Amino acid sequence: MKALIIGATGATGSALIEQLLRNDNFHRIEIFARKKIDLDYEKLTCNLVNFNELETWGNKLIGDVLFSALGTTKKDAGSKSSQYKVDFTYQLNIAKIAAENMVKQLVLVSSIGANSKSLFFYPKIKGKLEDEVKKMDFDNVHIFQPPILIRQKDKIRPNEVQGIKLINKINKIGLLKNQKPMPIDLLAEKMINASLIPSSEKIHTYSPKMIFNEL
Repeated sequence: MKALIIGATGATGSALIEQLLRNDNFHRIEIFARKKIDLDYEKLTCNLVNFNELETWGNKLIGDVLFSALGTTKKDAGSKSSQYKVDFTYQLNIAKIAAENMVKQLVLVSSIGANSKSLFFYPKIKGKLEDEVKKMDFDNVHIFQPPILIRQKDKIRPNEVQGIKLINKINKIGLLKNQKPMPIDLLAEKMINASLIPSSEKIHTYSPKMIFNEL
């Protein structure tokens, strides 16, 4: 199989690359990123791209499965409009081209609470993206809705550290079990597993409980 990855320099994308390199089911991995990734493996190809110029490289989106793991925060992006472009527009347009190029599967990282009708910005844009990719012409669409993620030490944000500590304390008294923090490696593992399980159903949505306990 050939895997395509966007969001390869982020926490989830980095974990995906590491695991896909060890997985014999995948003979090629092609990543599309704005920054060079310092990895040298025979089955890995890194394409340096401008996400605003999809028309110049969209023809390279050819493979068996697209892992879509782009994401940012309002703080890192600088504004809501910039965050919207990364979290919604880029992923939407890339998924469209991949479907047109007959990529069979989309594996998308969304978020717990994603809902296009939400009054809150972040879950609303995640929900809007989910709604749109479900309409696309993939054989299978796997949507992962993880809780707060335990990222790699060099990628975790200070507010996430505090959030994880708080949720762990709340979990200990039996509350918010569905929001138990999730190791990034576990998420990547389950995303890869989903892409390898044959299914006649098109849409698969995985809640935190399902990610922890299934696949």
